[in-house]
Amino acid sequence: MSLDNAAMTVYGDSISGNCLKVKFVADHLGLPYDWVEVSVLAKETRTPEFLAMNPAGQVPVARFADNAVLAQSNAIILYLAEGSDLVPTDAFERAQMYQWLFWEQYSHETAIAVLRFHRHYLKKPDSEIDPNLPVRCASVLTLMNNHLAQHEYFVGEKLTLADIALVAYTRLAHQAALDLTQYPHVKNWVRRIETDLEIEHAQ
Repeated sequence: MSLDNAAMTVYGDSISGNCLKVKFVADHLGLPYDWVEVSVLAKETRTPEFLAMNPAGQVPVARFADNAVLAQSNAIILYLAEGSDLVPTDAFERAQMYQWLFWEQYSHETAIAVLRFHRHYLKKPDSEIDPNLPVRCASVLTLMNNHLAQHEYFVGEKLTLADIALVAYTRLAHQAALDLTQYPHVKNWVRRIETDLEIEHAQ
C-alpha cells in the first residue's frame, strides 16, 4: 500500500502524546490526513464502533484509503516515515532509533505519561499516587539528560523518529509537575525539536 495521494484518517485524542506523535510526523512530512477526535476520558475508545476498528481500545489508530487499519503509535509513525529522512539509512543508526522507540514505550511513556495523567487530568493528590512513579520519572529524565549532554539528537546528527517519539510527552512534563530546569540538556533539546517540527513551545 502506498501513501501517495491516499486518504488517511487518524483517530486520536489531542491530550495524548502518543496520538500527537502521529500528527507531528504527518505534518512534518506533509502527509494529508483527516483527524477524528476520540476522547479517552469520555470512554469513546470503548464504544462498539471503535472496538470493532481496534479491539485493544486504544488511540491512535490510522485508517487508510483501502480501509486497512494500523494501531500503536510507533508502528504508525514508522510506516508513515518509511523512506524519509526521519529514518536513518545506516543500519546501525536505524537500530539505535528502534532502541529508543522501544525504550520510550516501555520505560518513558509508562512513567511520565502516567504521572501526567494522574496529576493533570485525574487531579490526584500525591498521597494517592504510587511514590515510585516520580522516582521512575526522575530516572528517565536523568538518563535522557546524560545522553543529551553529548548529543544534540538521540540518533546521529539530525531529527529522527526517536526524537519525535520521546519529545511528545517530555515537552508536557510540567503537567506532571516535573521541572525540566533540573535537566537542562533535556529542556534545550525539547525546544530544538519543537523548532524543528515547527510546533508551539509547550512551556
